[in-house]
Amino acid sequence: MRDTRIVDFLSQLADHTPAPGGGATAALHAAQAAALLGMVARYSCGDKYVAHAETVVGVIAETDTLRTRALRLAEEDAAAFTAVADAYRLPKGEQRSAAIAAALVEAAEPPARVVETASRLVELSEVLLPIGNRNVVTDVAAAAEAARAALTTARVNVEVNLRGIKDEQAREKLSIRLSGVDAAVATADWVTAKVREEINA
Repeated sequence: MRDTRIVDFLSQLADHTPAPGGGATAALHAAQAAALLGMVARYSCGDKYVAHAETVVGVIAETDTLRTRALRLAEEDAAAFTAVADAYRLPKGEQRSAAIAAALVEAAEPPARVVETASRLVELSEVLLPIGNRNVVTDVAAAAEAARAALTTARVNVEVNLRGIKDEQAREKLSIRLSGVDAAVATADWVTAKVREEINA
């Protein structure tokens, strides 16, 4: 997926195939958020920003790592969902039920990790907002919105898998990992609102 052209990915997304789907797009939203924040940070280097140099360098390094992670999660999500589809094709019986249950747990993991990745990206947008280059401040909002989309899309992709997971402990752990989504979404909304206030002042 990392080497796929955008037009080819969109064709695959639109096709009558189980993957890629919403989970992969959630991860790509996160990757775009990371890339945008990395760009803003790179525009926020030099003498004018020396007071925040350490923070900016840290943001560049972390967003580059998160961008790579998000792309990997897009691939992992597509593979995991394909495994779910394969499990449902098995002949009915205990083996099929067990395969489906195991596949659903595995399929919930990539979007759960996207939630964690996107939550951190929202935090980083909040960090960059007051110190970043004002010429690209709208890209901080764009990053926050991309991370927001990643959060809400990944959450629903975890939730749809929760329905079929019979292991109560696994369900509880996944639910806990989703518990901060609303707060992260609210922060993303706040970042965008602050940017809009600034550009419309």
